[in-house]
Amino acid sequence: MSQTTTAAQAPLTDGALRWIPFLVAAAFFMENLDATVITTALPQMAASFGVAPARLSIGMSAYMLALAVFIPVSGWLADRFGPRRVFCSAIVVFTLASLLCGLCTSLWQFTAARILQGLGGAMMVPVGRLVVLRNTQRKDLVRAIATITWPGLVAPVIGPPVGGLITTWLSWHWIFLLNVPLGVIAWLVALRLIRGDGAQSRPFDAFGFVSSGIGCSAVMMGLEAASHQPVAPLWVGVLLLGGLAALAVTVWHMRRVGNPLVDLSALRIPTFAVTIVGGSLFRIAIGSAPFLLPLMFQLAFGLSAVQSGMLMLALFAGNLCMKAATSWIMRRFGFRNVLVGNGLLVAVGFAACAGLMPDTPLPIIAAVLFFGGLCRSMQFTALNTIGFSDVPQARMTGATTLFSVFQQMNAGMGIAFGALALRIAEVVHGQLAGTPGVSEFHLAFGLVALIALLAVGDSLLLARNAGAEVSGHTPAEATIANQSRRTSR
Repeated sequence: MSQTTTAAQAPLTDGALRWIPFLVAAAFFMENLDATVITTALPQMAASFGVAPARLSIGMSAYMLALAVFIPVSGWLADRFGPRRVFCSAIVVFTLASLLCGLCTSLWQFTAARILQGLGGAMMVPVGRLVVLRNTQRKDLVRAIATITWPGLVAPVIGPPVGGLITTWLSWHWIFLLNVPLGVIAWLVALRLIRGDGAQSRPFDAFGFVSSGIGCSAVMMGLEAASHQPVAPLWVGVLLLGGLAALAVTVWHMRRVGNPLVDLSALRIPTFAVTIVGGSLFRIAIGSAPFLLPLMFQLAFGLSAVQSGMLMLALFAGNLCMKAATSWIMRRFGFRNVLVGNGLLVAVGFAACAGLMPDTPLPIIAAVLFFGGLCRSMQFTALNTIGFSDVPQARMTGATTLFSVFQQMNAGMGIAFGALALRIAEVVHGQLAGTPGVSEFHLAFGLVALIALLAVGDSLLLARNAGAEVSGHTPAEATIANQSRRTSR
């Protein structure tokens, strides 16, 4: 494949290298928060548009579908025009779309603005990560990935309560309008920190774009339909099977052509494959928590929305508290031991949720959630870091794009699996009508714990020294061998 460089890569200063991960994390947080914050504002938005609240789901679906369609093309755009130009443009598009969302007066205006906002978000997520990965030395990768990982953990937890506060004290318009000053600041900082980067000319894979767009959209729509009640099994089946078939054709096509839209060769790297296969199972399990926990607290435990929201903040606290220790833990124990041992603790955390009762003291519930937040933060950072530890720069664009596609689809799968697990629990207990009770939620969390446990199996196949260059961990046998060589001398 011939590639012609059209711009030189300018070296970044030490200050820029230190602050770019925080810039990308802020952009990710803005995008991830916007995807969850509107859930509590739907009634007020529906009244403003003069439609039933259920019809607002089209605006949420439009955003999700735009992400699914345009994430695969983000890698090609980054190569064609340069990550700096694409990332800064994505911030502009997202910010402008946020302004339009806040100014909308009808449902169809809102839907169109959300599609534009999804386009901007689809560029920010993978291209921002690519900027970090291309400009971070391997020894600093753990710290950088830990920084840009937390928005995906925090936003789903704090999004609904933040949306409730904004809607209560201001109006739903400010959910979107607050993005405008944040976006302007992020754009100015990005222009200052990120230097001009190389652009490469390569053909556009139109067939891959269309087939991947159809496949990802159908799968995401099927997952969303599966998470709604009542479920239409035929419609869900058609969407999921049709989407998977389109994705299978996409994979077949991309393995045959010389210039695929997404380079799949990174899947041959064991450390990257583990973050896609086992990592997907883990992200599905984690994604079910923000869906199942508030429902259990309010429907089965009888807690208020405020109490439920405050308890969910314990997850947020656990996420943040673990960040300071991630580098030391991975350097001390290595990626394989962390992924296996901490993965088991993640499953234990879900099993502990299955043991909570309505009369369990609130501090005990908060402690369980705090423990879960610690473990899932560690696992997220370990999986996201090891995934790129052995990927060469030539494959980084494809790996980043592929990772972003799976990450986005896993988010939808998490909610869908949480709804499916709860539905299975209702069928098992004969609770086919009415409100699910404590036993139904306990069984649902048991199924989630099982998924988290299955995710650990993939990590067992890793070599003991997997990702050692990034983690800084030296396996015991290597240490002993080095000591023996020094003694023999």
